[in-house]
Amino acid sequence: MVDTYIIDLFVIGLLLLMVTLGSGWIARLPLSFAIIYLLVGIFLGPYGLKLLQLRQDEVFNADLLEKITELVVIISVFSCGLRIIRPLKLGVWDITVRLIVFLMPISIFALAVVGKLLLGMNWGEAILLGAILAPTDPVLASEVQLTDTNDQDELRFGLTSEGGLNDALAFPFVYFGIHALEDDNWGNWFKQWITVDLIWAIAAGIVMGIVVAKSIVWIEQKIQKRRAADELMEDFIAISTILLTYSLTEMVNGYGFLAVFIAGLVVQRSYNNPEKPLAELEFVEQIEKLLEVGTILLLGSILLLKPMLNYAGQSLMVIILLFLIIRPVGVWISTIGKRPLDSRRRTLHPGTRLLFGWFGIRGVGSLYYLAYAFGNGLKGEAAEQIAWITYTTIVVSVVVHGISSTPLMKWYERNFANQKKTTPPSTIDEFE
Repeated sequence: MVDTYIIDLFVIGLLLLMVTLGSGWIARLPLSFAIIYLLVGIFLGPYGLKLLQLRQDEVFNADLLEKITELVVIISVFSCGLRIIRPLKLGVWDITVRLIVFLMPISIFALAVVGKLLLGMNWGEAILLGAILAPTDPVLASEVQLTDTNDQDELRFGLTSEGGLNDALAFPFVYFGIHALEDDNWGNWFKQWITVDLIWAIAAGIVMGIVVAKSIVWIEQKIQKRRAADELMEDFIAISTILLTYSLTEMVNGYGFLAVFIAGLVVQRSYNNPEKPLAELEFVEQIEKLLEVGTILLLGSILLLKPMLNYAGQSLMVIILLFLIIRPVGVWISTIGKRPLDSRRRTLHPGTRLLFGWFGIRGVGSLYYLAYAFGNGLKGEAAEQIAWITYTTIVVSVVVHGISSTPLMKWYERNFANQKKTTPPSTIDEFE
């Protein structure tokens, strides 16, 4: 009998071959690659060939899911940082500030209210649900993100920078929910949450992202002057930058996701040769695509019909409210008075604001936070409730956003996108 592991390798290899060779046709269809991966994952799971099983004998391997999704997210947020070459000035990043400072807290609070008032959760569980589902996904949103470093479109920039940052900046609220689960007397831990989980961890993430990335680039440039690295190995510097930045930041209790995103921005601006970060971006994106396949396959394999149906009513309520009310209204509030760059319009086009509201894609980041919560106090009935609401929300997001992204983005570009793609002023010395 052939070993299951060998069959897994065969199926994944066949999937990659089919998707790659058929990518020209798939790209023209109103669906995303993630939908294909999800369907194959379901086929490989308990309702199909039973080749992928994170659940065995009622035991769920949340630790494995956490580690895999953690790796996918740090590579993806670094990729987001590498894509962005806008000057690091508040006016230029105004849309990002609005989406992070206003929209994300609005989303978390609104989802927490839904959890508390409509789903019967206590405040700790409800805030945790909001923190898990609030971040948009930098992995599955490639169709609506910046296409390259010359793309200066406001919608794509906003969605790319939001996805790169809110996967990190939702962490304080995840910690808030976990603290509230452990101790419902907020006074016992609230000051520590403010000083450590909010102020210190964010500040450490920003500083470490700059320092570690700049140090690696400096060391590389010094050594390369003496003896150039092997061309085949040179792109691995990007992976080492990601892993060193993330691990060192976590060692000082900073937010590694935030540090890695900052590191991507730093690397993009630290080379005199613009081809260098472009080569790193291409290499990182290839790894990101490969890891995306594995993650969505795993998501498909852990879906079970009975618990999804048990929580279907609650999941549907959350999905409708999040996708059609909370996110769109939050975007509308957050972009009041927002003036687009390089445009005579006084405010963002209503169509652009609607697309910002619609493309709140949920995915791998939410899976990571859920798995992290499993390992840090989330258990029992609350764990089941939050888990299946999260899984269902991600699945629906993969399907509806995957189907709608191509036609909506074509409509956007055809009607009112900023077609002018220009290279912004040089930002080589932005961190120097």
